[in-house]
Amino acid sequence: MIKAVFFDIDGTLVSFNTHTIPQSTLTAIESLRKKGIKVFIATGRPKHLMEDAVGYIPFDGYITLNGSHCFTADHRDIYKKCIPQEDVNRLIAYIEKHPEHAFVFVHDDTWFITSITPSVEEVARMIEINPPAILPAECARGKEVLQIMGYFDEKYDKNIFGPVLKYCTPMRWFPLFTDIIAEGTNKSLGIDRVLNHYNIPLKDTMAFGDGGNDIPMLKHVGTGIAMGNAAPAVQEAADYVTSPVDDDGILRALQHFNIV
Repeated sequence: MIKAVFFDIDGTLVSFNTHTIPQSTLTAIESLRKKGIKVFIATGRPKHLMEDAVGYIPFDGYITLNGSHCFTADHRDIYKKCIPQEDVNRLIAYIEKHPEHAFVFVHDDTWFITSITPSVEEVARMIEINPPAILPAECARGKEVLQIMGYFDEKYDKNIFGPVLKYCTPMRWFPLFTDIIAEGTNKSLGIDRVLNHYNIPLKDTMAFGDGGNDIPMLKHVGTGIAMGNAAPAVQEAADYVTSPVDDDGILRALQHFNIV
């Protein structure tokens, strides 16, 4: 019996085409809550950007920054893991030598970016957000950095992960950039922390996702659902593939499993 459902935001709850949550999804979430099933967010977004997308919908808890920061509905921390300062320091030195790559640093409830590049502008248009303020990378030194976002092609991964970011993991869900979090952290770890807090068995869980950073949680939960708009690798990792977000994918999947 399903007791908890986890939802990614971009491309899962929120359409890339309309930048809104379909009415069918809102109805489905309301139905889940009426049945006593807990609903959670599991996103790569930081806390302050998550609220812009789903802040008006009641959820029981939140997994943000790909598992680096988990908290309850009333914003009490369940889990938080920062990127090691030595990795932050090495990245600051790298950025000074490679200003062509933009990086976002997320710390506390704020964020900043080192520069605005065409890739930054394209991603900002895609998910309909304004880029953060531009500040020197040096401003990240000594901060509790929960996540970094790197705007560089995958071909540069070998130059950055290992030589520079020794204790970090990339979570790429779009070719132009990657989320970067502390090694050993992902959405599935965040799910475990949340389930332990609410005393819910893993076997009684379901998750919806569409991006590469959703693969760990889709494989981890009791039933992993990939959206019809997900990449082939994401669909292969899931137990079931539903229709796209714009074609009532969440509601259709919940109906398929006789949950609503």
